[in-house]
Amino acid sequence: MRTRVADARRDFHHQLSTKIIRENQAVAVEDLAVKGLARTRLAKSVHDAGWAAFVAMLEYKAALYGRTFLRIGRFEPTSQVCCVCGTKDGPKPLHIRVWTCRGCGTVLDRDINAAVNIAKAAGPAVTACGAQVRPGPQVPAQREEAGTHRDGRPAVVGIPAL
Repeated sequence: MRTRVADARRDFHHQLSTKIIRENQAVAVEDLAVKGLARTRLAKSVHDAGWAAFVAMLEYKAALYGRTFLRIGRFEPTSQVCCVCGTKDGPKPLHIRVWTCRGCGTVLDRDINAAVNIAKAAGPAVTACGAQVRPGPQVPAQREEAGTHRDGRPAVVGIPAL
């Protein structure tokens, strides 16, 4: 039974890591202290998730596909700093999933805020030449293949008569 669960987890990690790497040019992850988390009441959840194995898969697949892979230091206060104004609000217990910034009043989801801060910490490596990455204006697709101009005349096959 334990082997089946491990195989299912490994298969899921392979599929998800491949999808993430194929769809992104750069991936940044927080270098979590898994050993430290394993000593808390979340020990079983931390070990069941197999975070270290998943991150290792992301790293080797990034190299395989020519993508950028970054680890953000575990001491970066990603869940303590407001991603909107930069105010450091201090550590929060894990049961606090949503909080309000004292600096700007923004209501923040803990995980989304941390993800934005990880992207900011990764810096120019995960953006286009250091600029903001935003969807550009919609450019209509060409209706015809480039270089092909059909004028309605039938194609002539063979050698034309002289």
